[in-house]
Amino acid sequence: MKSGVFDKKAFIQSVRDNLKNLYRKTLEEADQQEIFQAVSFAVKDVINDRWLATQQVFDKEDPKIVYYMSMEFLMGRALGNNLINLKEYKEVREALDEIGLNLDVIEDQEPDPALGNGGLGRLAACFMDSLSTLGYAAYGCGIRYRYGMFKQKIQDGFQVEVPDNWLKNGYPFELHRPEYTYEIKFGGHVRTESREDGSLRFVQEDYQSVLAIPYDMPVVGYGNNVVNTLMIWDAAAKDYFELDSFDKGDYQKAVEQQNLARNLVEVLYPNDNHVAGKELRLKQQYFFVSASVQRALARYKKNHDDIRRLPEKVTFQLNDTHPTVTVAELMRILVDEEGLGWDEAWEITTKTCAYTNHTIMAEALEKWPIEIFQRLLPRIYQIVDEINRRFVLQIQERYPGDDGKVARMAILYDGQVKMAHLAIVAGYSVNGVARLHTEILKNEQLHDFYEMFPEKFNNKTNGITQRRFLMHGNPLLADWVTKHIGDGWITELMQLARLVPYASDAKAQKEFMEIKRRNKVRLAEYIKEHNGIEVDPDSIFDVQVKRLHEYKRQFLNILHVMYLYNELKANPQMDFYPRTFIFGAKAAAGYRNAKLTIKLINSVADVINNDADIKGKIKVVFIEDYRVSNAEWIFAAADVSEQISTASKEASGTGNMKFMLNGALTLGTMDGANVEMAEEVGMENIFIFGMSSEEVIAHERNRDYDPMQIYNSDEGIRKVVNQLVDGTFSPNDPGLFRDLYNSLLNTQCTQYADTYFILKDFRSYVDAQKRIVEYYQDKQAWAKSAILNTAHAGKFSSDRTIQEYVDEIWHLDHITVPDALVAKM
Repeated sequence: MKSGVFDKKAFIQSVRDNLKNLYRKTLEEADQQEIFQAVSFAVKDVINDRWLATQQVFDKEDPKIVYYMSMEFLMGRALGNNLINLKEYKEVREALDEIGLNLDVIEDQEPDPALGNGGLGRLAACFMDSLSTLGYAAYGCGIRYRYGMFKQKIQDGFQVEVPDNWLKNGYPFELHRPEYTYEIKFGGHVRTESREDGSLRFVQEDYQSVLAIPYDMPVVGYGNNVVNTLMIWDAAAKDYFELDSFDKGDYQKAVEQQNLARNLVEVLYPNDNHVAGKELRLKQQYFFVSASVQRALARYKKNHDDIRRLPEKVTFQLNDTHPTVTVAELMRILVDEEGLGWDEAWEITTKTCAYTNHTIMAEALEKWPIEIFQRLLPRIYQIVDEINRRFVLQIQERYPGDDGKVARMAILYDGQVKMAHLAIVAGYSVNGVARLHTEILKNEQLHDFYEMFPEKFNNKTNGITQRRFLMHGNPLLADWVTKHIGDGWITELMQLARLVPYASDAKAQKEFMEIKRRNKVRLAEYIKEHNGIEVDPDSIFDVQVKRLHEYKRQFLNILHVMYLYNELKANPQMDFYPRTFIFGAKAAAGYRNAKLTIKLINSVADVINNDADIKGKIKVVFIEDYRVSNAEWIFAAADVSEQISTASKEASGTGNMKFMLNGALTLGTMDGANVEMAEEVGMENIFIFGMSSEEVIAHERNRDYDPMQIYNSDEGIRKVVNQLVDGTFSPNDPGLFRDLYNSLLNTQCTQYADTYFILKDFRSYVDAQKRIVEYYQDKQAWAKSAILNTAHAGKFSSDRTIQEYVDEIWHLDHITVPDALVAKM
């Protein structure tokens, strides 16, 4: 494999040697987990040659590096993806088959690394894949969470959060790097002293500290020898155990530092409904940011003696507001440790940091209570305070006498530190992640900033990696595509457009839909095994899988299922095409209505799936613990992709792109990237419903929407809403879903009733669903649209997105890792 030619005999011997050295076992004695580890280490050995060669190219060519700063990296399983990008997947499968091993079974032994949760983290993973494949130098910077967000269990229909102990068997694709350990300081106070030149020196004292220790994970580029690095930070106590405190009986103090370190890296997004949770989140953010910035600057200084030229070789991309403290930490190091003046440091910082906004939701634009921020990060707060002071002067100079501008734009205001404001003020680029999203930011949420800094704002529509979500997730379709247009699409997804002529070809249509059915059978078997529910592969697979939030409107989806059930119950003989509604989602642990929606979905499923009167015409399935590995199967099997967020609320979405790539037809609002998807595939091949973003924003501005009018005038809607509280789906506790009922009708429950316009869009949604059923029964027309969705998915590759970042924001240098260099390793 080192020379580019797969050596089957050497690979098998490597697996046998790993089993002997790791477990003192032969192939015949080893269990499946041990075999997974042995195979993974054999693959990692091959990756290491390319990893070393890539680092040598970095050292020799000194390319500009992007540090992608993110609280989440939802990587998915690494073994299969690494083999695909090494272009050795089929060869390894054949080699393992020769010694009686099944690669599918081995892959199933790998846990999904619990380093992310939703679209933000999966996007970061896709971006890292594309950066390597396109040949650009990058480090992903995050936290090595020991338990992730949580592993989701469904018990009696309720979500139960249990630790996701993904590291219990060790993870073969990580590399411990204790030589790059950094101290991270919290709390204490800042003492000021004068330097010899008269400038001030700031010294943090009486602080608590932990050590940040990196673990590197390889990110393999497709077929090009480039291996970038995901650098995730673990925490350790600076003084592991205070024996003196233990001997004095103060057992808690003896392990105080150890507990602080452990808490920092245990879970992703700890519940912040209380002060301790808020403090822990802020500590986590500063922990990985400080460590990553210190590492980036140390790497830069290894080969450069002028820190003022840092922007020529380093850029920090802030993936949403979570890593915004990067701005202040960079300033701290430049001023306090490098001895630069404020203006020099600010000049460097504002040419080095760039910000991606991922949300239109005001509550998701992070704000920290000043009291907490100042207490935990005293020196960082001083720097933010000074940035704010200078920025407020800018506002007042630009808009004299306009106190409203200051109120809306200040970084420190009303007792809060507003992180998005800090990111915009300091960033040299501010980008949205879909064209509509960016326009809404410019014209609504961030209009004041756009007015002041129009040159900073730009759009980078999100994308996905086809190598995982088609090559690995849907190998049958991937092979079919390659058979018809060659394999150039693997690195140039726009080549899928060459499939367009096949959309009208009867033979191609039949082949395409047979592949879809085989994927539906595969998913049906998974559902039978994990849920105990038999679903019909010939039914319409209508799928909504994504993070559970009220604006994503899983609630609308399940209310429609209840509506269909009512229709069937009232008229059992009606013409009804069988439907399977598939949900998958995690709700944040403290998010009551989201968790209640999961319970509602499961309660409706219990009633409908066990009602013999409807003869199995509707089935409802909630897939437990939705994650990357089962998502790949779900995308491949879906007929209908539910992308039904309230218009103007979804920044982009990337699940919509994965479904499209796999030949599902989208049912959605004109929101996020749906708008651009509709443009690509044509309105005749997508099902759009509901209000536009302009209509939603107008209703929100005018406060003129009253859901009670709809409830009182529409009998079908009224019946569904009443079923939330009449015991139809919760006979033992009729009041169980009262909060969901109130969220639709009761202004005392929320800022205003039906915040996400579920009842307003309900009839339009029902009509769109009817159109889907009618269209699906025209097999030729459906097959044509399905092929066209795949054919027009080319724009939505993360390769395209990353190239736009490179060309317009980062300005990175392309690198090449020659085969000859790999062969020397």
